[in-house]
Amino acid sequence: MNDDPTTGSDRPSDPPRRGVRLGIDVGTVRVGVAVSDPGGILATPVATLPRDVAHGSDLDRLVALVSEYEVVEVVVGLPRTLRGTDGAAVTAARAYGDQVAARVAPVPLVYVDERLTTVSADRMLSQRGIKGRKRRAVVDQVAAVRILQNHLDALTHQRQRAAALDELGGPA
Repeated sequence: MNDDPTTGSDRPSDPPRRGVRLGIDVGTVRVGVAVSDPGGILATPVATLPRDVAHGSDLDRLVALVSEYEVVEVVVGLPRTLRGTDGAAVTAARAYGDQVAARVAPVPLVYVDERLTTVSADRMLSQRGIKGRKRRAVVDQVAAVRILQNHLDALTHQRQRAAALDELGGPA
């Protein structure tokens, strides 16, 4: 994987072009999961998994989802600080992502900047009148959707730019 300074993400040099992608919002208590459609247009929520540090049942469930949806790429959000630096939460998300990557190989895993996704997801749910336990149960899924949707949009933009440059005969 290489670090792409324009998006703040670690991406393989040649990401899969078509297929279902799985987005993960890593929390200390819960893990939000979302998937895309095969065309990479729309992210939808799938599940909120309780973290299971002792037995790894959350990791087992993620492996099962990767298989069930025939995922071509896993996207893990990195909760960088507002200044763009990596703190303890990023270290924890990378450690979790590394565990996922080891279990789903050869499916590639990429890390993307997810600053404020959980905050914006929580705000949106609050504005819609979803409170308390109901909100906690879905906020991580909504954050995973935002993480994955941002990645899908970036890939779409990247493809469109490459196509436009190809038409002009320039470098891609």
